[in-house]
Amino acid sequence: MEAVIVAGGGLAGSEAAWQLAESGVRVILYEMRPARPTPAHRTAQLAELVCSNSLKSNRRRSASWLLKEELRRAGSLLLRVADAHAVPAGTALAVDRERFAEAVTRAIEEHPLIEVRREELEQIPLGTPTLIATGPLTSGALAARLQEMAGLENLSFYDSISPIVDAETLNRERLFRASRYGQGGEDYLNSPLTEPEYRTFYEALREAEEVERHPFEDAKYFESCLPIEELARRGYHTLRFGPMRPVGLVDPRTGRQPYAVVQLRPENLRFSSYNLVGFQNHLKFPAQKRVLRLIPGLENAEFLRYGQIHRNTYLNAPRLLAADLSLRPAPDVFIAGQLSGVEGYIECIATGWLAGRALAARVQGRSFAPPPRATALGSLVHYITHADASCYQPANISFDLLPPPSSLPASLARDRQQRRERQCEQALREFAAWLEHPEAQPAGESGWPLLAARSS
Repeated sequence: MEAVIVAGGGLAGSEAAWQLAESGVRVILYEMRPARPTPAHRTAQLAELVCSNSLKSNRRRSASWLLKEELRRAGSLLLRVADAHAVPAGTALAVDRERFAEAVTRAIEEHPLIEVRREELEQIPLGTPTLIATGPLTSGALAARLQEMAGLENLSFYDSISPIVDAETLNRERLFRASRYGQGGEDYLNSPLTEPEYRTFYEALREAEEVERHPFEDAKYFESCLPIEELARRGYHTLRFGPMRPVGLVDPRTGRQPYAVVQLRPENLRFSSYNLVGFQNHLKFPAQKRVLRLIPGLENAEFLRYGQIHRNTYLNAPRLLAADLSLRPAPDVFIAGQLSGVEGYIECIATGWLAGRALAARVQGRSFAPPPRATALGSLVHYITHADASCYQPANISFDLLPPPSSLPASLARDRQQRRERQCEQALREFAAWLEHPEAQPAGESGWPLLAARSS
């Protein structure tokens, strides 16, 4: 059997390559780093996390947990590695980013059916099944090829990266350990701010100098990942209802909820560095150092990484992608990860898993039906392939994407917790059934049309 091509060794590409190989398909995985570096990556490892080290909530019955749980039950490589290299983060699943990437790289490079080529894929070979998962920093050459195939220009916005601080330079006397609402242990360091301290920080942030943008840069920020200076422009209290919200945190020294709080999450199991949660920004480095040192406990902080903005490219998925994440204008080309129009680490892994399984079915001559609509994965893919194409924006998984639970008694219909409980139960039940026979799920059961095998 001819080898398939996977372009991109990030979260989606690594997961897709693994699923293909585990299905018995030979894979050539192209990753251009380190031969060609990117503005955001720091290493040559596969599956490097360039923003936060958090894979979001691991709290049972949350939407993010549901998607993770489906992937765990489906044999996701990256979820297994993430669980093995988790660091304390309350109810979130956060990982030691270095050990996580090293473990994924080792697994991929040692798989007998995967060949890793450290070079840029500039052309999409016609007639060869190919999966593109090159992420937000897709090279210009490959982006141009995708534009030619799609007949539409790629859309872009700008993603933000949070700063990381050296743990030894923190003033622990000004900080306290706690997780929000006391859930998940005391995994976060918290910097409480009084109203005067918050006002000083806010005013300095509003006056801080930003990195200049080029005239061609049309910054379309993802609403769930706005830079802190953008939030500050929206009003005095916006930060207090966003990354600096104090709700659920009590300073043990005062017994009261602070006026505002900055949370710091450990980056690794050595607790040698901390990520400023939600503090992605596009300020010049000297301005970041000056403003962030106004946060109590960070007066003498040394920053291992400053916040940054990087370009993010994605396709208009509702116009271009079929339910199996193949490109409608070029059915032998599959798209996964942020390029497919999702946002978030777990969402990228999920689309990589699905596209890898779908492509394996394609080359092996099997039919493939995506997961049932009631599942988290099925609902995520349903959104990106059925949303309004005229105003499409990438999505994280949320309960809003899932259909209402079936057979919910009227007495419980208004109970949000009960509704979500039923949605999770139904999703996992239908996902388990789908895993048994993914190629033969009846269209009426899944809510999708059955995709017949197509010769490549």
